[in-house]
Amino acid sequence: MSGTRPNIVKLDGVEKHFGAVRALDGVDFSVDAGECIGLVGHNGAGKSTLMHTLAGTLVPDRGRIAVRGSAEENYSVVRAQRLGIRCVFQELSLCPNLSVAENTRVNHPSLKGFGWRKRSAALIAAKLDEIFPGHGVDPSDVVSDLSIGKRQMVEVARAFTVTDDPLDLVILDEPTSSLDAHTAGQLLAFVRRFVAGGRSCILISHLLGEILENADRIVVMRDGKVVATDAASAFDRERLVATMGGAEHHEKTIAAAKAEAKQGAALRVRARPARQGDDKELVAREGEIIGLAGLAGHGQTDLLLAIFDGARRRKAGVEVTAPVALVAGDRQTDGIFPQWSISENIGIRSLARLRNGLLISPRREAELAETWKKKIGIRTPDMGNNILSLSGGNQQKALFARALGSDARIVLMDDPMRGVDIGTKLEVYDLIREEAKNGRTFLWYTTETDELDHCDHVYVFRGGRIVANLDRGELTEEKVIQSSFSEAS
Repeated sequence: MSGTRPNIVKLDGVEKHFGAVRALDGVDFSVDAGECIGLVGHNGAGKSTLMHTLAGTLVPDRGRIAVRGSAEENYSVVRAQRLGIRCVFQELSLCPNLSVAENTRVNHPSLKGFGWRKRSAALIAAKLDEIFPGHGVDPSDVVSDLSIGKRQMVEVARAFTVTDDPLDLVILDEPTSSLDAHTAGQLLAFVRRFVAGGRSCILISHLLGEILENADRIVVMRDGKVVATDAASAFDRERLVATMGGAEHHEKTIAAAKAEAKQGAALRVRARPARQGDDKELVAREGEIIGLAGLAGHGQTDLLLAIFDGARRRKAGVEVTAPVALVAGDRQTDGIFPQWSISENIGIRSLARLRNGLLISPRREAELAETWKKKIGIRTPDMGNNILSLSGGNQQKALFARALGSDARIVLMDDPMRGVDIGTKLEVYDLIREEAKNGRTFLWYTTETDELDHCDHVYVFRGGRIVANLDRGELTEEKVIQSSFSEAS
């Protein structure tokens, strides 16, 4: 990093409070032209609040924002856009009822008049082609019809489109959280080219390897403060985890996670993908952790939803022998009830045992929520607060609490760790293994290859079919990737 490069943006002593919670506590932060900053920290550390402040969607209670050396008194989203600052938020912001081209027009007021839709379509198509070759998205597609991975690709591509306003800094908040390894690699390669061209990025990711490999400088946040900043070359994984705090004592060897084979255990799930002519089926037994892998959008989520549906009614090709719960990865669309409290969101899967006569007992509901607050570490002063008062990672903890606090003996997990910090992941991994030892069965779709090491065996999907079934002993990243690009044998 060169000390002579000009600042794109600089924050001095920025504070932001939400009631009694101090989300930002005197933060100093800067981004230079032509650098990629990796921003890390556990959920609730203040990263997203800081990015909302930079993007103009939050007004700081105290402190100074300067862009290219000039103080900004009335900073806003519109002002940030005109100054060349864009943000891709962790909770995606596309309008679901609009097409991809129409969503692109939202960011570009200059796209107006006769033929604007055609120009908008050409703009977003070109950027998708540049960042994600082979993306499979058409500008006329309605966003609600796209998978979450494709929605994330559109959101990212839209942020990098340029018309009248300049583009100098793009903030990427967990941009690969819904992308498979291949697509994530395409994005990160583009980010490196973008920065090499003199522009800047802030990359927020809980995948520490992404940060270490792609950032020029790393900033670590904890409890609303910047606790470390240094060149990326000065960090390794161990120093990064230690600086973030609270996770190092959970670092266990994969060998400790190995579970013995459970071939004699009771059958929990037998399911066959819906694609016609597929003769391979998924089989899960009591106490097993089954991984679902492959490129995003190739049938993994479809099969999980078929199993979830098959637990309630007879469904061709699906056999389920115990109650089922689902932990959604797209929490905003399929997970949380945004108007409800944290306690109500956790208790919705356990209504039968929360009843007192015909009504739900508030006391029992609160006791269940408090039990899981402590067990899974949900960070909030009051479980009666609205679920949206939680950070994204803590919202995901609440979804895990809902499933694990219920009577479900089969837990379906649809890429549930997106946007979850390393400390929380390790805690949840421990909890999953413990619950599996107690007889629960887990079906775990993940786009993070490292997570497959926690599974007893892994089914790899391609084109809606199971193309490989890898036992733990033969499971390698190379085999998963190779199977992801091959047809069934």
